[in-house]
Order: sequence, then C-alpha cells, then structure tokens
Amino acid sequence: MAMQSPCSSSSISYGFKYQVFLSFRGSDTRYGFTGNLYKALTDKGIHTFMDDRELQRGDEIKRSLDNAIEESRIFIPVFSANYASSSFCLDELVQIINCKEKGRVVLPVFYGMDPTNVRHHRGIYGEALAKHEKRFQNDMDNMERLQRWKVALNQAANLSGYHFSPGYEYEFIGKIVRDILDKTERVLHVAKYPVGLKSRVEQVKLLLDMESDEGVHMVGLYGTGGMGKSTLAKAIYNFVADQFEGVCFLHKVRENSTHNSLKHLQKELLLKTVKLNIKLGDASEGIPLIKERLNRMKILLILDDVDKLEQLEALAGGLDWFGHGSRVIITTRDKHLLTCHGIERTYAVNGLHETEAFELLRWMAFKNGEVPSSYNDVLNRAVAYASGLPLVLEIVGSNLFGKSMEEWQCTLDGYEKIPNKEIQRILKVSYDALEEEQQSVFLDIACCFKGGSWIEFEDILKYHYGRCIKHHVGVLAEKSLIYQYGLSVRLHDLIEDMGKEIVRQESPKEPGERSRLWCHDDIIHVLEENTGTSKIEMVYLHCPSTEPVIDWNGKAFKKMKKLKTLVIENGHFSKGPKYLSSCLRVLKWKGYPSKSLSSCFLNKKFENMKVLILDYCEYLTCIPNVSDLPNLEKLLFINCHNLITIHNSIGYLNKLETLIAKYCSKLESFPPLQLASLKILELYECFRLKSFPELLCKMINIKEIRLSETSIRELSFSFQNLSEL
Repeated sequence: MAMQSPCSSSSISYGFKYQVFLSFRGSDTRYGFTGNLYKALTDKGIHTFMDDRELQRGDEIKRSLDNAIEESRIFIPVFSANYASSSFCLDELVQIINCKEKGRVVLPVFYGMDPTNVRHHRGIYGEALAKHEKRFQNDMDNMERLQRWKVALNQAANLSGYHFSPGYEYEFIGKIVRDILDKTERVLHVAKYPVGLKSRVEQVKLLLDMESDEGVHMVGLYGTGGMGKSTLAKAIYNFVADQFEGVCFLHKVRENSTHNSLKHLQKELLLKTVKLNIKLGDASEGIPLIKERLNRMKILLILDDVDKLEQLEALAGGLDWFGHGSRVIITTRDKHLLTCHGIERTYAVNGLHETEAFELLRWMAFKNGEVPSSYNDVLNRAVAYASGLPLVLEIVGSNLFGKSMEEWQCTLDGYEKIPNKEIQRILKVSYDALEEEQQSVFLDIACCFKGGSWIEFEDILKYHYGRCIKHHVGVLAEKSLIYQYGLSVRLHDLIEDMGKEIVRQESPKEPGERSRLWCHDDIIHVLEENTGTSKIEMVYLHCPSTEPVIDWNGKAFKKMKKLKTLVIENGHFSKGPKYLSSCLRVLKWKGYPSKSLSSCFLNKKFENMKVLILDYCEYLTCIPNVSDLPNLEKLLFINCHNLITIHNSIGYLNKLETLIAKYCSKLESFPPLQLASLKILELYECFRLKSFPELLCKMINIKEIRLSETSIRELSFSFQNLSEL
C-alpha cells in the first residue's frame, strides 16, 4: 500500500510554516529598511516571508500570498509613506488583522510615520484613503472594502509596535530581531509524526476560550499514561504562546518535584516568565513571590504530569495568582486531582482512532516509501496490541523498523507473553502512586475481573475490603486505570497487561508462588502438580467449554492456607476438593463436582466466609450442615437440578442477607428460617417445592421475595412475620 503523507510537521509540531511575514510597500522600503530587516532575521535563522524572495515564478500571486499569511506566525506591517496608497497592501493588512483575531501576533513598524496619523487616517494616510474613496464612490462593494481598510489601519495602529525615530537604523532593526527571537524561541518539539493532533488541539482551544481576556482559566488534560497528554499540551503551547506576555512550560512536574523539589520548579517559573533569578529556601517563600510578580501579567503556564495537590498549590494555587487573560494547562493521570483543585474545564485525552493508529505505526515502522501489502495482517496485529496508545505505537514501530515479517511476528509474540519493559515502566507510574490496598484492588480487577459485571465484582471485593471498596474503585477510575462501560468493568488492554505482569513478576517461573492465579494453564499446572503455596490469595478459573476433565487428587488447596477468593466459573473436575482454606471469604463454584460439600466443610470453622455460590452443580444432592459458616452473608444455589435436601442449619445463619435458590427442580422442601438479617429471598422455578418455609422470627429487613413456578399452594400463618415486606 502507498504511504500517505503525515500531518504537516510545521503546522502541528511547530505551529506555522513561516515564523515572520513582512507586509510592506515595495517602492518605499524593499531595497532599504525592509530588505535589511529581512536579512537580519534570516541571518538569525528566522524563516521569514518577503514576497520577492518567497514567491515562485508562475505562482498565482494572490493565492500564494493568502496561503503565506495563513501559514505565518508573526506579522510585521511596515507603515511607510505610500503604504496606504496601495490597495494590495491594505487588503493584505485586513487579512493580517483577521489572523490576529485568531491569536497571531502583529508587530507594526511605523517607518517615518506618526502612529496617530495611521490610527486616525490623517496626513498622508488620510489623503491616500480619500483618493481611494473618490475612485470607489459609485461602487458599494468597494466602499465596504474601504471601510475594512480603515478599521484595519485603526486596529493595527493601536497595537504595541516600533516607531522609528532619527538614529541608527541597524540598532532599530536589532531590537526588532531580538524581540522576534524571544518570541520564536517559544517553540517546543512536539512529535516527529504528529498524527491525530489537529482535532484534539482545536477541542482544547475551545476550552481555553482564547477570544476572551476576561478572567483566568485553568484547563485539565487527563488520561492514561502514554495517551499523548504531554504531546497535546506542547502542540497547544506552540499555537497560543505568542499571545501571552510570559510563558512557561514546566516539564515532568511529578519527576522533577521529587528530584529537585518544588522550590526549584518555582524558580524556573519565575525565571521563564519575569526573568527573575532568585534563591528560595522553601516552597512557602515562592508562593507569595509568584503571586506578587504574576498577578498583573498575562501568562501561559503549562504544568505537565502533575500527580499531587501540593504541586498545584505551590505553582498555580489560585486564579488570583495571574493577570487577566492568563491560561493554565495541567496534564495528569488523576482526574480527581483536577476536581480537588476546583478545575471545571477538563478534557479526557483518549487513544488514536484505528486509521490514525495505522498511520502512526506505518511512519514509525517504515519511515517512507511503500509499505508491502504482505505486512497488512501483522500491521493489524500490532495496531490491536497498542490499543490506540500513541506512545506504544511509537515504541513498537521503532522496535520493528527494518525487521522482516518473521521478526515482526516473533516480536509481537514476545510482547503478548511478557510486556515490553519500556511500556511497562511508563504505564506502571499510576499503579505506583496508589495506596497499598488500592494496588491490591487494581490487581484483583486486572487479573480476574476485567469484562465482568461491575456490580458482581464490587459485590465480591467488598468482602475483602469492606465499605472502602467503593472509594478504592473510585480512585482507580479517577487515575484512568479502570472505567465502567455499560454494566461491565473495563480497563485498557495494556493496563491489564501491566497489572498481570506485576503479579507474574512475583514468581516468574512458578505460578504457585504468586498472589493471584487467573491463567488457565497456570491453574491447571498448580492443581495437577500440587505446587500451590500460602502466597496464593485469589484463584479465578474460567475453562473453555470443550476443556477435558481436570484430573487431580483434590488436595491442591491444602497448601493455599491464605486463599481468600475461589471462583470457578467453568471447569470439569474429576473430584471435589478435600480441603479448603479457612481464610476463604468468597467461594463461587459453577459445576461443583461432588454430591455434597461435606468433605471440605466437615469439622472446620470458616468464620471468614461471606459468600457461597454453587451454580450448575449437577451432582450436588444436598446442602450439608453449614453452621461452621457463621458469618455467611450471601448464599446462592442455581441450576442444581439434582439438589433434594437442604440442612436446617441454613435457617440459623444470623448474618445471612441474600438467600437464592433457582431452577432446583427436585427440591421439595425448604428448612425453617430464623434470619432476622435477611433482605432478599428468591425461590424461583423450584417446581416441586410444596410449601413456603416456616418463619421463626420477625424478619423486618426483608424487602423482596420472589416466588415463581413452584408448587406452593398456600402461605403459612408465620408469613405475618414479614410485616415490612
């Protein structure tokens, strides 16, 4: 396939094609002042447009000039004696003033002209405009054109510029060049291939509201690491920096505040904006100094990669720190940080669309020329692996540059087994910033619950982390590590890989030494080889429906003395477990392979168990004595078609809140219930169930009972104990 040209590096990465555009009356200054200014600028490496130097023979001059104006960053109209007599110059000036309204910089030079005469159309400028008016007096369109000229002259003359008075011209030109250098140094390298930036820049510019100089705005850019937040901030900086008196881009605030302290960043801010070089003993000394020096100055401040509130409080504590028209842009992985600082204008930086991702990967992996069609499939695979993360596309593309098809395949195979170290390091920053318990919740989700029901995973994990689970989950979402999509919990594929790699690194060779087991092959190895250890806290097994029977001796869980959660969503076992950890809090086993639970529950207290779920257990015929589960809160047995009896002890689990029996078609009776804490009771499609269970106490917490498709014909007198139903 043929390569498409990437987005213009000049227009996105560096803002504009030309740094300076000179507008002048050729006969007045071409071979004098303007020619000398052009040479002085170009000698300093400033790309400057001057019509006779830049226009190519045969070009359509009007169209070429219009394009040059649109692609220029700074405009210098040279108001000389005969400037206003040229309709060509005046049309050019109108277009320049229009560009100023879009945020460009206009620096007028009054060469032998009094700015007042230009502003108020007096003297030689008044005479020139009067001649134009005489020519246009019978042409309404040109009279409107004349009015636009007058407005443009007035607006240009009101701008701060340069008035040449008698003296050395080279000194005058030198000052202009120094000022231009100061402005053109406000350029950051953005990206070698700035794919997908243009639309995102425009969206953020809307939040910045650059049209208004009223007040001060703070805008937050947030998203996962590697998503391109810093790149976007640099591109915006290049587009708008010229509109501010002072500018400062503080790179890597998180990293630099750790290595160099916040006072170092405060010093850098003062040096870049007001050229103040001062010693600070502590960040508390810098705060009043920043407020004092910057609160009357229109500045652009970008704080890149912020991760703590104290960084914002030391560098951009409030809107009153800066002068009217100032803008502060903050990039972070933590949306909550922006909320805490009162920042309402926020922008979620998302990954590249598929076509953008393909474009960036092609340029990184092939640089230029033709991309062989034989690479289409492997390109698709690489794009899918990167999942829209620009940083990952750049790393992968660079690693694959110049490689054969076989090397591409091998490299991607390796990435899918063990994540690239550089990608892992960058993505792990957000994880490292979490509290210890939040890290644990994240690893549980990344390893075992991605794509599952949001309600179900919260329901399971609350038995590990208590009421704090909602807070922990909220923190993970605010730090862009997880998100809710519909009713399911989601996280970026590479964030998931990062979490799984953290656990894999606990014991790279032996899965039985890790805290969590989720990989089918690893779990089968541990169960069949009996290599489990007390380090395992969670096992989550989901076998393919075609998986052969797992042949084990039933003893593998004996070594897992700290196992807290055991979830078997699918799996065919040769026998049931002979031992379960007394630390278990959640046991969910779909297709439990034994007729009874007695073998693993006999003579053993499970005081920590809060959830017991037995689904699709075709061999299960009875629920045994469960009095050794005194703290059970949730008990479900669903689609247990051969279940016949339930031990009376279920009726005395005084912490039980949810009791559900569904599709147990052979169940004929239900034991009496003395469950004051019960909230939900469901007896659903238990076709042979003939009587509603006897209620032995007042059950004031129950709000919902579902009885459907049973053989119950009447309700006993004890039903009155459900007075709050």
